[in-house]
Amino acid sequence: MFPSDETVAAAPPRKPEAKPGISPNIGNTSRRARFRRWLWRKIPYIFVFMLLLVLSALFLWYRIVIVVEPGKTGVLFRLFTGTQIDYAYPEGLHVISPLNTMYIYETRKQIALHDFDVLTAKGLTVRLSLAVRYQLDRDRLGLLHQKIGPDYLVRVILPQAESVMRKELGGYTAEDIYTNKEGLLTKAILLAQEEVGRNFVQVDEIIIRSITLPEKIKSAIEDKLTQEELLKSYEFRLQTAGQEAERQRIEAEGLRVYNETVDKSLTDKILTYQGISATQNLSKSDNAKVVVIGAGKNGLPLILNTQ
Repeated sequence: MFPSDETVAAAPPRKPEAKPGISPNIGNTSRRARFRRWLWRKIPYIFVFMLLLVLSALFLWYRIVIVVEPGKTGVLFRLFTGTQIDYAYPEGLHVISPLNTMYIYETRKQIALHDFDVLTAKGLTVRLSLAVRYQLDRDRLGLLHQKIGPDYLVRVILPQAESVMRKELGGYTAEDIYTNKEGLLTKAILLAQEEVGRNFVQVDEIIIRSITLPEKIKSAIEDKLTQEELLKSYEFRLQTAGQEAERQRIEAEGLRVYNETVDKSLTDKILTYQGISATQNLSKSDNAKVVVIGAGKNGLPLILNTQ
């Protein structure tokens, strides 16, 4: 008899019978073996890849790890968005993308020396030597980098200061500039500081180290100044002598008036009274003396010291 359909459906499925002499883990072992063989064949490629990775890291290290030294500030340029103007990177260690670039600026006070010629009103050349002391504005460093760039000294500070000085001094003579007539050099310096300060740079001071003229012009100006000083000295001596003469005149006039007053007040009676008073005072002293009463017209005593 054949089993019914219900009996066949209820019977559990039978596991496949293992072949005699073959272990179930042989398949896993073979896969690991194939992987090791594949890995062994790929070792040269893996080594080359790791070597390239290390070399790339070493090559890009200075673009990724940025150290901002003391007294300096960094400005970041992003490849896709441009210069970051709202933030300046302070001193220390910073990690950035290798696609970006960090520009480092010196933010300490700095001094720049500059020499240039000025053509005066009469066509003479005056050479000025300047010392410009300046400092970058950290809050506007991003704008400075975007608008001017790292060459701000030769693009803005020195040319702007020179331009203002030329414009302000060009209308004066060499003597006026050499003698700083009416403080014209001071006015030009203040205006130059103001103009340069509009370009994201703070100029603390502009010092004129020297003013050089042609030797003949310099000698002529110095000789003229010397003569002017000698004339002032001579005028001063004349003024002093005049004042002394006036003083003596006033003193003599005072003596004359005094003598006239005294002469008018002196009479014979007053002189006799003064002589009697002197005789009385002498007689009261402790010193030994001989007083001889005169018998002349005025009757004044004659006093003899016994010693």
